[in-house]
Amino acid sequence: MNSELDWNLVRTFLAICQEGSLSGASRRLGLSQPTIARHLAVLEDSLGVELFVRSQRGLTATEQALELLPLAEVLGATATSFLRKASGPAGEIRGTVRVSASEIISVEHLPSILARLRRQHPQLAVELVASNAVADLLRRDADIAVRNTDPRQEALIAKRLPSAKLGFHASRAYLERCGVPSSLAQLAEFDVIGFDTTTPAMRAMIGDNAGFDRSAFALRTDSNLVQLAAIRAGFGIGICQVGIAAREPDLVRVLAEEIDIDLDIWVVMHEDLRANARCRAVFDALVDGLSQV
Repeated sequence: MNSELDWNLVRTFLAICQEGSLSGASRRLGLSQPTIARHLAVLEDSLGVELFVRSQRGLTATEQALELLPLAEVLGATATSFLRKASGPAGEIRGTVRVSASEIISVEHLPSILARLRRQHPQLAVELVASNAVADLLRRDADIAVRNTDPRQEALIAKRLPSAKLGFHASRAYLERCGVPSSLAQLAEFDVIGFDTTTPAMRAMIGDNAGFDRSAFALRTDSNLVQLAAIRAGFGIGICQVGIAAREPDLVRVLAEEIDIDLDIWVVMHEDLRANARCRAVFDALVDGLSQV
């Protein structure tokens, strides 16, 4: 086996795993399909193993490939972090910072914060990953993350912000048409918008509240953005952030005394980025902006 492995070959391997085909990897990397196939052949020859089984349906990773994939993902994340760090001189607020945040925070809160930041620092670019998955900052999936859970990994700088309030809301038109519930138990008589997957975090959030049971939901989805859109559209009653609803006169809070949930908000980054001027600028802007939600 060749001990001097070309990173380009590993990058191609990772892209094939992620896309499931040579053509998909070709589009992702901007390389021709013959080049992708050549990279794969060279890598397999160098390692002395078969990485994919070819079929009419595409490529299927072998057991050896699946064992190598986590290492390739770490290399990929490190390479991306390397490029971001090299994109701007130390001490200058310019270059690229990668931020991970939930869909709701990314859509409802971050655009205005990032717009102000861009006006202050026009040489600063932000890569925003809108995902409810928790980014691994130790693997450098992102430089900074906005999380709704207490960060437990070491080597992280974390700032806890004031909690965001969650409560039941519905559109004014829906309540005028269907009435207003007087108790959680009465929710069964209404069109309730709720979750599809009952996770431990969801159980901890809602507790044993009667009336908010998955089997009774008229709309089930794990996307908070879809839930909010359905509330706005007048589908029914669902949970959303009180601060978001307060910006919209058409949204009305119901059962406020029975459901009042605190959603933790943390801004987190790797301690190695403490002295990085552009990361610090983004971190501080997020802390300042999200403290107002």
